[in-house]
Amino acid sequence: MTRISVGDIELYYETVGEGDPILFIHGLGSSSRDWELQTGYFAQQYQVVTVDIRGHGRSDKPSGRYSVPLFARDVTALIQALGVTPVHVVGISMGGMIGLQLAVDAPDLVKSLVVVNAGPDLRVRTLRDRLQVFQRFAIVWLLGMRKMGEVLGGRLFPKPGQEEIRRLFAERWAENDPRAYRAAMRSLVGWSVNDRLGEVACPTLFVAADQDYAPVAVKAAAAARMQRAAVVVIEDSRHATPVDQPEAFNQAVCQFLEKQRTPGPSNG
Repeated sequence: MTRISVGDIELYYETVGEGDPILFIHGLGSSSRDWELQTGYFAQQYQVVTVDIRGHGRSDKPSGRYSVPLFARDVTALIQALGVTPVHVVGISMGGMIGLQLAVDAPDLVKSLVVVNAGPDLRVRTLRDRLQVFQRFAIVWLLGMRKMGEVLGGRLFPKPGQEEIRRLFAERWAENDPRAYRAAMRSLVGWSVNDRLGEVACPTLFVAADQDYAPVAVKAAAAARMQRAAVVVIEDSRHATPVDQPEAFNQAVCQFLEKQRTPGPSNG
């Protein structure tokens, strides 16, 4: 196991490959294992770093309040300790939120940013929003983590040919510590960097699944307010795009990263 001290905790991380560093940040209730379909692909050209966020996977799960800024500070310390600055950051869902927080809090560390199926704001505004939050907390409290994994797995991977993915998803979800999961989930509700989007100066790509929870228009609106942001839409995909459409996802991210390696034409 590869663990590193970061402030008051130890984080689990893995690194493979050589070249410009890419840090992959997983989503809520997930872990670095869920980047399996990306690690080998990108390690052919890059140094790939994956990490288990505080409260997840093989990292420490301390009690107390969690927050997206806290997660970002943990990641900042990890990047600095590994000496891989600046780093390309790829984050999905909660990981995308952490990436955005990192880009506004520690811009010198972020060479480019890929935000997958996430936006800059998770404030509860409507009755539907409140019901969705209540439902997820209720399932965890009353029925447990495995049931939560089964419910989410059915939503994310509903096709008949995805039975094995659903089974593996439920098994891994059941491994979550319920207390840490609830703390992480609470940390997302009400989070926002919406008023700081204009500060993000690094090249940014929003990867938006056509069937994600939040519509593509939400990501497009965020990108329009940023200095150097674009959106790519992945067809026939839901919230877990790197898993349900790995080839399209890997190609989209690879093309974006290639642009960061190749100087553009002169405007002079």
